[in-house]
Amino acid sequence: MPAEPSPKSKVPAAESTLRILRLLASRRGPQPAASIAATLGLPRSTVYHLLAVMEENGFVMHLPEERRYGLGIGAFELSSAYSRQEPLSRLGRPMLASLVDAIGESAHLAVLHGRDVLYIVEERAKNRPSLVTDVGVRLPSHLTASGRAILAALPKSQVRALYPNAAAFSERTEEGEHIRSYSALQSALDQVRQRGYATEDGEVTSGFASVAAAVTDHAGWPTAAVAVTFLAEKVPGEERDELAQHVARVAGELSHRIYGRR
Repeated sequence: MPAEPSPKSKVPAAESTLRILRLLASRRGPQPAASIAATLGLPRSTVYHLLAVMEENGFVMHLPEERRYGLGIGAFELSSAYSRQEPLSRLGRPMLASLVDAIGESAHLAVLHGRDVLYIVEERAKNRPSLVTDVGVRLPSHLTASGRAILAALPKSQVRALYPNAAAFSERTEEGEHIRSYSALQSALDQVRQRGYATEDGEVTSGFASVAAAVTDHAGWPTAAVAVTFLAEKVPGEERDELAQHVARVAGELSHRIYGRR
């Protein structure tokens, strides 16, 4: 649902422009101007005027045959600049460092890259062994807690597209209850949605387990996952839920930060 306008806004045109862009970014396709006006509770004349200005500057594209408006190349350029500036890494690193200090276990931040997760931040706890989840490493998302947390927040149709057949599933170790089919994956993701966090035990590295939670944007779309990895024998089952709560809090805070809210 689009954010409500701020009652304290002193620049209503600027805020309305941002709300329109945010709405278009949250939709699967271009939208009619009338629908934009109705959804945001704005006068149609105002919406048409702002859309015209945004179109002139390349942030909105008008599709006259469909009588709809979508995001333009200017919005894409902003997205590309966002990626180049690595804000997730910059915001996430100090937050993960604080998490590691609080719990004494290693933590990392990962993003979805195709069918894999790509690790972009790792904070290793003192006196803890090194992990395979170093920065720049890619692992199959269905094997990792980070990947499962992200996949659980995606539409099922997209997960299905990522895992069309049995060949899409791979294994790294002989431990754990490996996911070898789409039905098994969806069952695991249903559990993630019910618990609010994902787990993995021995499927990436023998003897290690992880818990993870998704980082989401304003539309609820998963942008990353925060995870903690630990020696499985050192953290019994009843303590893993407590670890997961720490992880979920950091993931929630990072979700607010990337959206510009503290």
